[in-house]
Amino acid sequence: MATIRVLVGTKKGAFLLTSSGDRSRWTLDGPLFGGWEVMHVQGSPANPNRLWASQWTDWHGQVIQRSDDGGRTWEPVGNRFDYRGEPGTHQWYDGTPHPWEFKRVWHLQPSPSDPDTVFAGVEDAALFQSDDGGMTWTELEGLRTHSTGHDWMPGAGGMCLHTILIDPGNPRRMYVAISAAGAFRTDDGGRSWTVTTNGLSSNYMPEPEASVGHCIHKLAMHPSRPDTVFMQKHWDVCRSDDAGARWTEVSGNLPSDFGFPIAVHPHEPETIYVVPIKSDSEHYPPEGKLRVYRSRTGGGEWEALTRGLPQEHCFQNVLRDALAVDALDPCGLYLGTTGGSVFASSDEGDHWTPIAEHLPRVLSVEAQMIP
Repeated sequence: MATIRVLVGTKKGAFLLTSSGDRSRWTLDGPLFGGWEVMHVQGSPANPNRLWASQWTDWHGQVIQRSDDGGRTWEPVGNRFDYRGEPGTHQWYDGTPHPWEFKRVWHLQPSPSDPDTVFAGVEDAALFQSDDGGMTWTELEGLRTHSTGHDWMPGAGGMCLHTILIDPGNPRRMYVAISAAGAFRTDDGGRSWTVTTNGLSSNYMPEPEASVGHCIHKLAMHPSRPDTVFMQKHWDVCRSDDAGARWTEVSGNLPSDFGFPIAVHPHEPETIYVVPIKSDSEHYPPEGKLRVYRSRTGGGEWEALTRGLPQEHCFQNVLRDALAVDALDPCGLYLGTTGGSVFASSDEGDHWTPIAEHLPRVLSVEAQMIP
């Protein structure tokens, strides 16, 4: 029976939760890198023993850690992220020019087939690649130097590249999302990029349907259908069935279409999950009830999943990288809250139970299957 490992990044360290395939009992290891802000912990699909972690502090800056034994030991690897060429400027919050400055790594995305290849999405928004196990990093500068780059500006949390989706059937195709610039796709391994925001409308922008400036919170896709991509935006849940060429809103009967994470069922490409919060100024669940919403129709029609989740006086948020699924059948779901709780469901979201509580603020949750 497979083992499930849940990788949790928090404001003050990382934690590993492990269970057998029945997902009934969990062991907790951590904190790892205690006191450090661990933005993201991710496992390699090509090597279940290899884990990656992005840790950061104001004092010490950015460090990438790698483990080759499932998290028992770690070593810092290459930590230089240099923009290539002349960095130039992007827009600041007030629309004035601002120089590109590297701050931290938000998201790590290992290759689906090569354990030594991993991608990093950083702030200020750029995409980096390592082909030597994280020892050296090279910017794929075609993205940051895109003709629209000077019009990008930060969202409330900074100008971060937070989502990297790789087409497993064609690794040269990737989607990325940037807050607050938009969504982009490459079909040539990162040399050139296409803006994929047609159909989006954002009323907070001076030009609501402009090509860039949309605050994308998260993208998700099923690996068997790489042309169908789902989006949680700063207001609106959307989908595209043509690789991002055109988006349609599928918020339907959600109590709020503002939220951060979105995930796709591993066996049902039309089943998706979101976690609504009240608004862009009130980052907590509507009515103080933590509810995951599931659509089995690819959006439009949604049902609330509440059993085992707090249904009163809950004012915690679920951040963009803090909702994950495993590949078992029935699939498991995992979410972490800003209040330090990690909840798990072993039946596709119908029932939930806390598997860790009183952790620091949860920044990311990933699920990894170990043969």
